[in-house]
This record gives sequence, structure tokens and C-alpha cells, in this order.
Amino acid sequence: MLLYLTQYLTKFESGFNVFNYLTMRAILGAITALLISFLVGPKMIRSFTEKQIGQQVRTDGPQSHLSKKGTPTMGGALILIAVTTGTLLWADLNNRYVWIVIATTLAFGLIGFWDDYLKLVVGNSRGLIARYKYFWQTVAGLGCAIALYATHRTSAEIELFVPVFKHVVIPLGIGFVALAYFIIVGFSNAVNFTDGLDGLAIMPSVMVGGALGVFAWASGNAVFASYLSIPHIPGSGELLVFCSSIVGAGLGFLWFNTYPAQVFMGDLGALALGAALGVVAVIVRQEIVLLIMGGVFVMETASVMLQVGSFKLRGKRIFKMAPIHHHFELKGWAEPKVIVRFWIITFILVLVGLATLKVR
Repeated sequence: MLLYLTQYLTKFESGFNVFNYLTMRAILGAITALLISFLVGPKMIRSFTEKQIGQQVRTDGPQSHLSKKGTPTMGGALILIAVTTGTLLWADLNNRYVWIVIATTLAFGLIGFWDDYLKLVVGNSRGLIARYKYFWQTVAGLGCAIALYATHRTSAEIELFVPVFKHVVIPLGIGFVALAYFIIVGFSNAVNFTDGLDGLAIMPSVMVGGALGVFAWASGNAVFASYLSIPHIPGSGELLVFCSSIVGAGLGFLWFNTYPAQVFMGDLGALALGAALGVVAVIVRQEIVLLIMGGVFVMETASVMLQVGSFKLRGKRIFKMAPIHHHFELKGWAEPKVIVRFWIITFILVLVGLATLKVR
């Protein structure tokens, strides 16, 4: 919205033209989201505390987690408010991708909100029944995938690109819908599995989101896309503002979520953030790179699948506890050590993912 105001003011003062630059608006989006987090965060935490909307703790988990009981949850609302505001203020609202990513993020956030509401307010420890939760995730994920397929304008928008091998391009056709659906829904749940320790999920989300912003910026520019041998997706550059808003909102949330956490994001934040990362990766055609950069999320999900599969087939567990971050805790790692080491792993994987921009 402010983009249009600055464009109007450019008629009277040329200096306002600086706000037309995408990189400037991305910076402002990040700053806006960060400031909103700092301003709204304390009030939201106090409100959740007064209403006793607090964390429930697994009794079979690490004993160190028992002290977390009652910590304000549903802090993901803070992330969504900051991301949405930063994007709406500084992005080009005529861009279809902007509305698709916002709608998808909020849709998954709504699913997470209902799950958290049932658990924390209504008192239903099960929350939203798994099959209903997956059903609504399917509706939201398919809705996004179909919208992208129905509005695509170039063949590059529905092809699978393999990093490093610049000539390996797989036409997907209608199969694009299936791939997009699995990436969006799968990554939404992957971030949710990871959100089990203070700051564990948010910092990798910030790093991956920032890196996807670089891909979006490059893909949206015909010259850079050609030089880097990546698909040119007209209009995708505007997602840099959305990604930078994720970075600002995520860092602002981390201020309150760092160990020991004052607030948790809950399913409301985790499902929304995962879906947001997934849909951006789908738009810029970097699904494989997302799986690389989000390796920690993939590892957490795989640990749950392996644990469940092993127990059902063999009656034995592979890990002391799943997701895998709890396994390391039960092995004696202090919570901050698990968190920081997973951050370091993500940082390395993000660098690997960014390297694929040139290694082709």
C-alpha cells in the first residue's frame, strides 16, 4: 500500500523514487515486520498469560521440559501479523504471487489456530483430530497448487528443475499440482515437527526464508536468471518482500522465543511458516533446493516416520524419542546445545543451496 503512496509522491519529489526499488522495499518490509514484532510481542505475551493460554507438556518427554508448562503459546499470531503487514505495506499488490502466498500462509495458520484453540482454550488435549487436520491441509494445499497451475503463463512455471544440472528439466504438466501439493503440505508439517525446542524452528525458517528471497529476486529478473541458468519466473521477484518480512518477523519472534522461551509459536505459527516456505519454493521452481536448505526439517520429519514405521513393523524404536531433537536431549545434550547445533547445520545447508545458483 505504501508503494502506491510513494509512487504518487514521486510526481512531486524525485527522491521518493528510491521506494520503487525492490531491494529497498524488501529492506523496509523486514524492518517493518521486526518493529511490529517488538511492539506487539510484549502485549500479546501478557494477554496470553492472563488468559492462561499456555503450553501443554508431554509427561513422557525430557524432564527438563516440565518447567515449560504454562508458557504462553499461539505466538505464531505475532509472526503472521508481522509478515502480512510488512508484505501488504511494501509489496506490489497487483502481483498475483503476493496474494497467493499470503492466502496460503493465512489458510495454514487458520488450521493451526483451530488446533491450538481446541488444545489450549477448549481443553481438548487431542486438538484437531488428525484426519480433519490433514483434510483441511489438503484443501489449502491443493487450492494453492491449482491456483498456481491455472494462472501459469510460461512452461517454466510448471517444470521441475534439477540443481547443478542446468539442462535437466522435467515437464510436469498437470503433475505440477501433485508436486506443489506435497511440497507445501509436507513442509508445513515438517516445520511443525521441528518446533519442539526454544528457537529451534524459527531460526532455520528465517535462514531458509532469506535464501528463498534471493532465489525469488534472481528468478524474477530476466538478465540474472539467464546468467545464472535458473528459470525466469516473471513477477516472482516481488516475493523478496514477502521473504524479507519472514526474516524480520522471525527475528522479532526469536527475541521472545529464544531459550528460555517467553512464548511458543504453536501450530498456528509452525504450519503457516512451513507452508509459506513451501509455496515460495514452488513458485521459484526450487523444490529440490528447498529440501537441501531445509535439511533439518526433513531430518526431523524422517525421524518421526522411521520411528513410527519401526515400532509398527518390528515393535522396536530406532530413537530414544522422536522427533530427533528429543533423542539428542535424552542422550544428554543440553537444550541450547541441540538448538545451536541444528542452527549451524541449517546455515551450512543454506550455503550449499545458494551455491547451486552458480554451480550449473
